[in-house]
Amino acid sequence: MSRLHLAVHRVSRGRVLGRAAGMPVLLLTTTGRRSGSPRTTPLTFFHDGENLVVIASNGGADRPPDWSLNLRDEPKATAKIGRVAQAVTARPATSAEHERLWPVVTATHPGYAKYQERTARAIPVIVLMPDDRR
Repeated sequence: MSRLHLAVHRVSRGRVLGRAAGMPVLLLTTTGRRSGSPRTTPLTFFHDGENLVVIASNGGADRPPDWSLNLRDEPKATAKIGRVAQAVTARPATSAEHERLWPVVTATHPGYAKYQERTARAIPVIVLMPDDRR
C-alpha cells in the first residue's frame, strides 16, 4: 500500500492522496542506513509551530519503522508537502513534547492509541525541524 500511495502521490504532485485517514501526508526522504540510498516514505504528519511531527508507529508492530531507524543514523532528511520540499533535521521529541503532543495525536487519529496498545515499545514522536530555522 505504501508503494502505491507513494507512486500516486508523486505522479499527481500531491494533489491525489495528499491526505490519508483524514490527515495530511508528507513524503519523507531519508538516507538508508545500510544502503546509503535515498528512501522515501509517505507519512501522516502534524504541525507543531514551524516543526513537523511524525509518529514512528509501524502500525503497532514491535519493530520500529525503517524510516525512523534511518533517521536515528542520519537525522538529515527532506520533507515534501505537495510540491514543496524542505530540508529538515529529525530528533526524538523530548519527554515534555511527547507528553504534550501524544494526546493531540491520539485525539486527531485514535488509531495511534490502538497501535500503542499492540506493542510493548513506546511509540516515538519524531520532530522534523526545518533546516532554515536551526
